[in-house]
Amino acid sequence: RESDHRAWTPVTYTVTRQNATIQGLIQGKAYFFRIAAENIIGMGPFTETTKEILIRDPITVPDRPEDLEVKAVTKNSVTLTWNPPKYNGGSDITMYVLESRLIGKDKFHKVTKEKMLDRKFTVEGLKEGDSYEFRVSACNIVGQGKPSFCTKPITCKDEIAPPTLDLDFRDKLIVRVGEAFSLTGRYSGKPAPKVTWLKDDIVVKEDDRIKIKTTPTTLCLGIVKSVREDTGRYCVTVENSTGSRKGFCQVHVVDRPSPPVGPVIFDEVFKDHMVVSWKPPLDDGGSEITNYIIEKKDTHKDLWMPVTSATVKTTCKIPKLLEGREYQIRIYAENLYGISDPLISDEMKAKDRFRVPDAPEQPIIKDVTKDSAVVVWNKPYDGGKPITNYIVEKKETMATRWVKATKDPIFPGTKFKVPDLLEGCQYEFRVSAENEIGVGDPSPPSKPIFARDPIAKPSPPVNPEAVDKTKNSVDLSWQPPRHDGNGKIIGYLIEFQKVGDEEWKQANLTADSCPETNYKVTGLTEGLTYKFRVKAVNAAGESDPAHVPDPVEVKDRLEPPELILDANMAREQHVKAGDTLRLSAVIKGVPFPKVTWKKEDHEVSPKADIEVTGVGSKLEIRNTVHEDGGMYSLTVENPAGSKTVSVKVVVLDKPGPPRNLNVSDVRSDSCYLTWMEPEDDGGSVITNYVVERKDVASAQWVAISSSSKKRSHMAKYLMEGTQYLFRVAAENQYGRGPYVETLKPIKAIDPLHPPGPPKNLHHVDVDKTEVSLVWNRPDRDGGAEITGYLVEYQEDGADEWTKFQTVPMLDCVVTGL
Repeated sequence: RESDHRAWTPVTYTVTRQNATIQGLIQGKAYFFRIAAENIIGMGPFTETTKEILIRDPITVPDRPEDLEVKAVTKNSVTLTWNPPKYNGGSDITMYVLESRLIGKDKFHKVTKEKMLDRKFTVEGLKEGDSYEFRVSACNIVGQGKPSFCTKPITCKDEIAPPTLDLDFRDKLIVRVGEAFSLTGRYSGKPAPKVTWLKDDIVVKEDDRIKIKTTPTTLCLGIVKSVREDTGRYCVTVENSTGSRKGFCQVHVVDRPSPPVGPVIFDEVFKDHMVVSWKPPLDDGGSEITNYIIEKKDTHKDLWMPVTSATVKTTCKIPKLLEGREYQIRIYAENLYGISDPLISDEMKAKDRFRVPDAPEQPIIKDVTKDSAVVVWNKPYDGGKPITNYIVEKKETMATRWVKATKDPIFPGTKFKVPDLLEGCQYEFRVSAENEIGVGDPSPPSKPIFARDPIAKPSPPVNPEAVDKTKNSVDLSWQPPRHDGNGKIIGYLIEFQKVGDEEWKQANLTADSCPETNYKVTGLTEGLTYKFRVKAVNAAGESDPAHVPDPVEVKDRLEPPELILDANMAREQHVKAGDTLRLSAVIKGVPFPKVTWKKEDHEVSPKADIEVTGVGSKLEIRNTVHEDGGMYSLTVENPAGSKTVSVKVVVLDKPGPPRNLNVSDVRSDSCYLTWMEPEDDGGSVITNYVVERKDVASAQWVAISSSSKKRSHMAKYLMEGTQYLFRVAAENQYGRGPYVETLKPIKAIDPLHPPGPPKNLHHVDVDKTEVSLVWNRPDRDGGAEITGYLVEYQEDGADEWTKFQTVPMLDCVVTGL
């Protein structure tokens, strides 16, 4: 029966065993049970359960926890998560037991002593580099269930993953002013990256309008009520130790433009129209200005009238005005996002206010030359419009017609160099100004000028000096002024002053009495000391004086000779034969020294021209020959002393003939020539020898060598039996010297030798007073035909051989024995 009911319900089957299974019970309800035994007689009394039995499944330990996963690994910790067991054993889970085992060890160890109900735990205090595996068990009131499946072995090390970045926005974003916008995205990376937002390379900071939200996986920058200043290049950087990623977005916050920049400028004002201009807005609203809207208003009325709304220029013509009325202009700027507030001009009356320029003042003429002049003027009033050109005119004073100085515009300068004047003519000049209205009146004519180069006083003479003196005179010399003042130097004025006096006296009264650059001042007193100065004079006047540096004592001079050598008096002078030898030197000394030229301490050749002047001497020999070379000396002598200089003169000529030409080693087709170098090489190194031969029967010499530097030559290719003459000449850079020739002809034949001995000499017959001999020809004939054989005999025991006779044949009968 149910515990809360009183009625018993029979079980539907009869059992014969001592146990039974009761079916159809309701889970969660409590029941009482009773049982009675029955036999054929009947049923015995019931025995009842002592307490109610609650119907429920039996309680066991929980199943394994599921999905044990490693969520994070560092060098000393591991974070794990898991899910509950599918079945808790019939009782709530009271805690979880997490165990770890070091790879290589056998046993698992609990990782915490505390009671753990969370399904996530970070195991800390692990050793870097070690590998572990983990398992987890669930517990209920019955006890601890089976452990989960083990994780794979996990090595303790920092997990590294470079950042990733996935953005929800594009490169460009356009936002209207007042609207909100946000830049969002997702990111990842290990270790957890740092997220930074930049705008135009400056870190974005949060405020009332700007919000930054970053979670471990998402990022967001949001701006409410955007303003124009929010325009910029936004950059988000996601960075950890392994790298960084960046995302960019160019945000344009757009609005209608600000008003055009004033003031409105009235560039042109006429009785029926005006031209106005203005400057673009400072802020175009982030979008290009598409057009300007221009309106006009008569100040006597309240109505604004449209002029145009289609202009993109910052200037506009305002037409259809009534003369004398005052007008205001207002201008709007427009872009894609709206129309700006207006810019309103001042009032302006419609009337003509421009005219041609005024006439300039009288021009001034400067820098006049024989063919040009510079005209200078001041800028006149421009009549209200900018001057665009000046017109310069010229005319000769006596003429009536003005002529333009140039067809080219003259602007903006207020001076002009007029070219092409005629020298000596007198000119006047005038100037007119021009603007876009027209050309104004001309200026008054300038003062007349003559076209000629200006003359100024010359500069002082250069380097005045006293070059000579006597007991009553001093010779002065100087150089012309560096600048003649554009005028011809008429002459020079020479002044002198006795040392101690203040007064300068003139040595000459007029400049034209001293046109040259030297002057002898006479009438001086012997023994006194004087100062001297010189002035140059042209048509403009006298120059400043140039002073002789030191005072001069007037007396006869006695100076020892001095030689200033010219370049041709260097230690050694080379001259090519046939050229002219010149030796010269500047000679000084008072009185002027006596001059003597010598060669090798003898008189110089009569062909030498010797010239002596008051300042030096020159020796000249024309058409020099080699014999003109030698040591030349120049001696200068006066009562104060003497001085000598020497120069070695080398006349460079063709070399002399070679010496000792010898022929040896004659053969039928060659011979060997040797010689010695010339005694005289002509002052230059022998460069080569020329060797020639001549058949005695021929008149022509034939060159057999022209470049040999050796003093010998093998003459080849001779004709046997022919007689030859040979000659040799030396060459240097100045030419070929004379030939040396062999004294007698050389015959081209091989040299002769005695023949060899006859062979096989024997007797063929003997008598009491004679012997018949025969023999054979010798092996060699010595280079010539054998003419005979000399037969000699000797008595046995004697020392001497006795000549018998010479025979032409190969046999002989010796008689008289």
